[in-house]
Amino acid sequence: MVHGGEEALMRQYAIGDEIGRGRFGTVRRCISNATGEALALKTTPKAPLRDPLDLALAEQEPKLHLLASSPPCSPHLVALHAAFDDADAVHLVVDLCAGGDLFTLLSARGGRLPEREAAGLAAQLASALAACHRRGVAHRDVKPDNLLFDAATGALKLADFGSAEWFGDGRRMSGLVGTPYYVAPEVVAGREYGEKVDVWSAGVVLYVMLSGTVPFYGATVPEIFEAVLRGNLRFPPRAFAGVSPEAKDLMRRMLCKDVSRRLSAEQVLRHPWIASCGSDAVAG
Repeated sequence: MVHGGEEALMRQYAIGDEIGRGRFGTVRRCISNATGEALALKTTPKAPLRDPLDLALAEQEPKLHLLASSPPCSPHLVALHAAFDDADAVHLVVDLCAGGDLFTLLSARGGRLPEREAAGLAAQLASALAACHRRGVAHRDVKPDNLLFDAATGALKLADFGSAEWFGDGRRMSGLVGTPYYVAPEVVAGREYGEKVDVWSAGVVLYVMLSGTVPFYGATVPEIFEAVLRGNLRFPPRAFAGVSPEAKDLMRRMLCKDVSRRLSAEQVLRHPWIASCGSDAVAG
């Protein structure tokens, strides 16, 4: 899958304009010289990665992304087409999702979505996570910015495996990885953890879609982490006016501090609210 460095990349793909920028790298359009297919190129320079953990994650990203998205691939995962690695950077060629991301959609729609639409997106996210987890890959950075839309089909796709980790064979994970508002309490607490950290993050995404606000708020990162550790889940009447008891029940089961009682991604897909409102949105 890794095809050499930047010279090999330039032989195989025509590189276009920048279409996105993240914490460590850039995303540009590219065209396959062999097929003419429009794709996206994610480039992560190694020089800014001073933390050994960040560098290790960048270098293992191609392997874990390929493991999660290789055929038969979930239609709700951004697929990895090729990877190039050299002394200066890691370059990943992935699906081009030109329909924007969930963060942008929420911003354009006043911060929240109708319940049925939110259920459909939650079902697609749970389907993506279940596919990852079946292959022993935890995403560890589920948030609206990493949920992209396919412009042709409208399907939601989980992107950016830069924080992913393998948990196969019962291996436990560790390390403070993720985005403060979305990270699970066991991660903040510094304990070893499993793949259900992704379900917690997906629960926060669902809460945001239905209310336009985060469930655990703080003005600073330490305050956010304190709120996450308390895990005091509430549904303010003004923010949740009209949201069904079934939707609130699912969020309680996803945002459950007791990991043994927290739902798995597969169980989220079988929850009555998803089955009644969102199951039609899951492709494949």
